[in-house]
Amino acid sequence: MHWQAPVWCILSKRKNKNPAARIHARLVNTSLRMPSTPPHSSNPANLQKSRTGLNRVWHAAGYSIEGLKAGWQETAFRQEALAAIVLLPVACWLGKSWVEVALLAGSVIIVMIVELLNTGIETAIDRIGPEWHDLSKRAKDMGSAAVLLALLLCGGIWAAALFQRFFHG
Repeated sequence: MHWQAPVWCILSKRKNKNPAARIHARLVNTSLRMPSTPPHSSNPANLQKSRTGLNRVWHAAGYSIEGLKAGWQETAFRQEALAAIVLLPVACWLGKSWVEVALLAGSVIIVMIVELLNTGIETAIDRIGPEWHDLSKRAKDMGSAAVLLALLLCGGIWAAALFQRFFHG
């Protein structure tokens, strides 16, 4: 995917029989490589960038469905999805106002969102390579910490709502 800058000023049309000159010409030729598509090209590397309107929304929705399918392959995401199936109707019953219902339901959905992001981080790190690296460990640990914080937030919101409902009147 590279185009070569013109090297006619360096290389002549007739073959140079001097081996050193050929090696030099080859080195110069390969060092002048530039990107094959100029920045103003109408042919983007990412096809999604060329889509507009409903076509773009349609394809983005398809990618999102694929992401949810990939997330479903993770045990933690499946557990959180099953918990959401139980907790979302309970949130409608437990919340006294639409704000409370939104907080309860939103906290459950936030946990699932953060889990998907954590899985994406782990997948990208694993694609780089299986060998241990301090930065890979830090990235995975931070993703895990984000999930923990989301779970603590969710638990705190639910505990406050349960306390309000059953002990505070």
